[in-house]
Amino acid sequence: MKVVTVAQMRAVEEEAGRLGVSERALMEEAGLAAAQEAWMAVGASEERGIIVLVGPGNNGGDGLVAARHLVGWGASVAVYLLTPRAADDEVWRPIVEAEVPTSTVEDDPGLERLARWLGESSCIVDALLGTGTSRPIEGDLAAMLARVAEARAATAPPRLIALDLPTGVDPDTGRADPSTVRADQTVAFGFRKVGLLQSPGRALAGDVVTVDIGIPREASADLPYEEIDFRTIQALIPPRPDDGHKGTFGRAVIAAGSRKYPGAARLAAEAAARSGAGLVQLAAPAVVQPLVAPALPDVIHEPLPSAAGAMRGSEAARALLRALPEADALLLGPGLSLTPPVEEFVRSVLAGLAAAAPHLRGLVIDADALNVVAATAGWADLLAALEVPRVLTPHPGEMARLLGATTAEVQADRLGVALMQARRSGSVVVLKGACTVVAAPDGRVRISSTANSMLATGGTGDVLAGLITGLIAQGLEAFDAASAAVYIHAEAARHVSESVGAAGGLAQDLLGQLGPVRRLLDGGSTLGASSPFGAMGGGLGAGG
Repeated sequence: MKVVTVAQMRAVEEEAGRLGVSERALMEEAGLAAAQEAWMAVGASEERGIIVLVGPGNNGGDGLVAARHLVGWGASVAVYLLTPRAADDEVWRPIVEAEVPTSTVEDDPGLERLARWLGESSCIVDALLGTGTSRPIEGDLAAMLARVAEARAATAPPRLIALDLPTGVDPDTGRADPSTVRADQTVAFGFRKVGLLQSPGRALAGDVVTVDIGIPREASADLPYEEIDFRTIQALIPPRPDDGHKGTFGRAVIAAGSRKYPGAARLAAEAAARSGAGLVQLAAPAVVQPLVAPALPDVIHEPLPSAAGAMRGSEAARALLRALPEADALLLGPGLSLTPPVEEFVRSVLAGLAAAAPHLRGLVIDADALNVVAATAGWADLLAALEVPRVLTPHPGEMARLLGATTAEVQADRLGVALMQARRSGSVVVLKGACTVVAAPDGRVRISSTANSMLATGGTGDVLAGLITGLIAQGLEAFDAASAAVYIHAEAARHVSESVGAAGGLAQDLLGQLGPVRRLLDGGSTLGASSPFGAMGGGLGAGG
């Protein structure tokens, strides 16, 4: 499912016009779809009132078309305008001719009529701004939204349906004006806007319904952004022939762990194995191997030289590089700890990777390895010079360190930041968090619609990194592997939440759900999270 920025949507609409579909035709389809949703919201009842709040632009036009259809179906409709419409406005004239009750802000000092109509309505249609949010909300519009908020705070509040976006939500970033009122439902016209997949816009939108408004397929064929959904990911998963063997499904090497964070190595390695990789090789400090080996009988263990409970600098790097010639994918970073010898280890691995593993399909840089990279002068150029495809997996704090910015600045424009860093470093970037963003250097972006607090616990990032690595080992390109891993990770978290609750779930619980999710993607059925076999796990704690 494609998602768009405002600029992309305008370009699509212009292309639709060149293909013979006018702006008015799109508005008619959008208004009809909005009317259908409002009609269903009131139970198709003529007795229950609907108030349509109308702004000055095309979003207001969509609302007026919706009002016209609702009146034709016998609904009790009132239309309240932020600003008057011209007498010859072709979408306004039918409302006047049908003698629909109408009012404007300038006709209603103190907005008392608006308050009364809101109180008498079962449904509010927000057609005030849509994608037109471009500056702070103030004046009459702020006063209108305050009245809407009062109505929504009532004991039996009216249902609120937003057209395209709740008024005040930025369509490109999801940022919201303080005046924004949360909708029960948002009807997205043609495509979801990026802001509906970013916080806080996602939460303020309520349930999002995307409706076809007649845009020709050719007009949107080249849109570079899409939502991560089941159909998209199922198409990416490689076939798994019955006569395959260990080599068929690739070898993943996991360089991870320290005495402080032994569980990070365990979580990443098991996630890679459960992703479907044929062989997983865990390269952990020798001091850590006895701690994790009993919990991981299915992987190959490659003890690396250690000192003070962590990797021993360049000596450990040389040992790892010697283990890589047969590897298909390498994960570098989970639970390494951040010490001078570990920094030397990471830099030495990156420096020697091209010579040691020229056929590597992908490198995943995560956690402490990312922090080492961020502290390296000219890190983006360093990564861009590596010939192996790369995936960076920062959470917002790690991305802020890479940028030399604040976490708030990263969160203010997650898509833009991820895309900038992907292009700058020539790497796929997975910006973790609510509604994870996966950005490719060529400008493609996939966005998860999932926000699950179960994932806000230590170790879940290690599971995601292991999944990405295992999928690369099986032959997926870096961008596709990252996208598929984000989907599987989120679905596993949903199953855990349904089984034990978001607060009670642990990173290790995800491991038991990876198989059922992968089975569903492969076309099989799954027992589901309620199965007594659904959340098997256990083991050591993890580094987040």
